[in-house]
Amino acid sequence: MEPDRDNTSRLHAAFSAMRDDLSREIVGQAALVERLLTALLADGHLLVEGAPGLAKTTAIRALAARLEADFSRVQFTPDLLPADLTGTEIWRPQEGRFEFMPGPIFHSLLLADEVNRAPAKVQSALLEAMGERQVTVGRQTYALPPLFLVMATQNPIEQEGTFPLPEAQLDRFLMHVRIGYPEAATEAEILRLARERARDTLQPVPRTVSKLPQADVFAARAAVLDLHVAPQVERYLVELVLASRDAGRYDAALARRIAWGASPRGSIALERCARARAWLAGRDFVTPDDVRAVAPDVLRHRVLPSYEATAEGWDGERLVAELLAHVPLP
Repeated sequence: MEPDRDNTSRLHAAFSAMRDDLSREIVGQAALVERLLTALLADGHLLVEGAPGLAKTTAIRALAARLEADFSRVQFTPDLLPADLTGTEIWRPQEGRFEFMPGPIFHSLLLADEVNRAPAKVQSALLEAMGERQVTVGRQTYALPPLFLVMATQNPIEQEGTFPLPEAQLDRFLMHVRIGYPEAATEAEILRLARERARDTLQPVPRTVSKLPQADVFAARAAVLDLHVAPQVERYLVELVLASRDAGRYDAALARRIAWGASPRGSIALERCARARAWLAGRDFVTPDDVRAVAPDVLRHRVLPSYEATAEGWDGERLVAELLAHVPLP
């Protein structure tokens, strides 16, 4: 079936306007804005790592404000329980029955703040919901909203009292995004924006923000899946993932540094993110540059360094950079 070009153009214009609007509000984090929209289009979840105060919470909250979707934030702490996230059954003595009270996970957009501060049981409850799109409490299974996006954050400092996410469970995240501090000019713009917001709180002025219907999000996802991926580009994408499992074909030293390569879930995520990037750029086809642009965020948590590599200071990001350098372009 031929895609509706007029509707696709309308959807692309809506997402472009949303990206521009978010970039004005989230100053200095263009990459984070891009990855949020990519995850929204690719129907996946984000793990964002960065120091405090880098607008991680502001970004997901601003995105939720521009969608016809509800939002919830959960601060993960060592004493958090799975029921605090998923919900629990409450006994109603007047009616002689249990009633399920949904937890914050039953929102379309969920911010799991400092996810590595909660114990394994809570992390497992979150990651199971991300993978299965449902929650089981007692004997009942409850479906999550059709539009469901989790943005989990990790603080790279203060590792005492944290519970690192197991590598196998990290695979549930579509992308692992790292963000850094802004430059001087951007920092000055942040100060200006903060002053304006402070004045607005003193003299509030009603501000209407146009909201994108969920139906348009699902339609945009369908348009992303209609993009053309040439066989050569698909082979290049697959070869990148295969090289992470058998790097010895390119470099014996690199092979010794990789303990585990990306799973087929990594191939799927790489294609979906490359498609979303191409669509956001206004193209109806995917290029090798799209694959290379999203590969670090898609693969850095899926390509695991060996003990030898870790001792030498290598991490997943450096390994992915080497894979991109060794696998030839089509």
